[in-house]
Amino acid sequence: MLVEVQILPMKFHLSLILLFLASIYGTVSAQQTTTTAPKYSNEFLQIGVGADALGQSNAVVASTEGSNANYWNPAGVALTKKWLEIGGMHSEYFAGIAKYDFISLAHAIDGKSGVGFSMVRFAVDDIPNTTQLIDNGGNVNYDKISLFSAADYAFSFSYARKLKVEGLRFGGSMKLIHRAVGSFAHSWGFGLDAGLQFDAKKYWKFGLMARDITSTFNAWVFTLDDQTKKVFSMTGNNIPKNGMEYTLPRLIFGTQGKFPVNAKGDYVAGEIDLDVTTDGRRNVLLPGSPFSIDPHVGVEIGIRKIFMFRCGVGNMQYITDFADKKKLTFQPNIGVGVQFSQVVLNYAFTDIGDQSTALYSNVFSVKLILDKPSNSGK
Repeated sequence: MLVEVQILPMKFHLSLILLFLASIYGTVSAQQTTTTAPKYSNEFLQIGVGADALGQSNAVVASTEGSNANYWNPAGVALTKKWLEIGGMHSEYFAGIAKYDFISLAHAIDGKSGVGFSMVRFAVDDIPNTTQLIDNGGNVNYDKISLFSAADYAFSFSYARKLKVEGLRFGGSMKLIHRAVGSFAHSWGFGLDAGLQFDAKKYWKFGLMARDITSTFNAWVFTLDDQTKKVFSMTGNNIPKNGMEYTLPRLIFGTQGKFPVNAKGDYVAGEIDLDVTTDGRRNVLLPGSPFSIDPHVGVEIGIRKIFMFRCGVGNMQYITDFADKKKLTFQPNIGVGVQFSQVVLNYAFTDIGDQSTALYSNVFSVKLILDKPSNSGK
């Protein structure tokens, strides 16, 4: 009985390794055996960044600007108001098991253009590697347990410029992706994003974000020792092979209306975004093949240019319950923000599941707005 108690955790941690590798191998092998790319590739880049955006269910493509625009719509980098904006976010999911971090920079070159840089990291750290726990003789050696991380990284470089048409701006991003599962597997990938924003009259804004416009690729390399291959065979899993994984384009259309309430700076703004995926039928509000449409809506109320209150609804889909009845579920989000001087603090309370699971997370983000350093000391 004592031995069984010790082995159970090993089985659990081993299953984590197999799950990570099997999910990667599944998408790579699907690409090798079919003519279409797998769905849900590089999905860590669809979570969203910034508590201000998350509080509005990520409905910000038409209105985003400054540092966070590196992620949401690079055209908004052209609206960087000061010399430099620095944005950062940290959040944790699944009771702290997964860590999600984001940092971004946006620099105003002149009154018409700007450049930006951002980094995203989504990872599960300190996963016990128990593949070497039991040797060929059946002996258990706990000194053979090591720790590894399953981490996804994305680095983005953006440029944006206001065009000759009043209110129209364009931006593009080049992104470098690195994904790794300990020493078992890793990949490098490359992709391009592009975005447009247009301010119509004084109340309305429109945005278009084209993610992975050239189909982002990830080149996977698997490095498995003989013991790990043996474990794969014993557990009925295929031995992963090196391959290419593709992420097909996604279009996001956004429309925002922002209406002033009084002369003191109070306002009410609402935006609706439509995510159009091109990789086949998905379980979204408007499924189809090859196009599926996922709408999400956000509202922001601003008071005295200091306080912001936000709410939003997204992830709308129909699910079938145990009684074989379909019902509509959605993901609610709320958030607040405060700005004083050159610092903006934002908070979002978001349900990463649906109403039935209620896996709520607290997300914090900060933005620093910096003027150009003075040369008076020279």
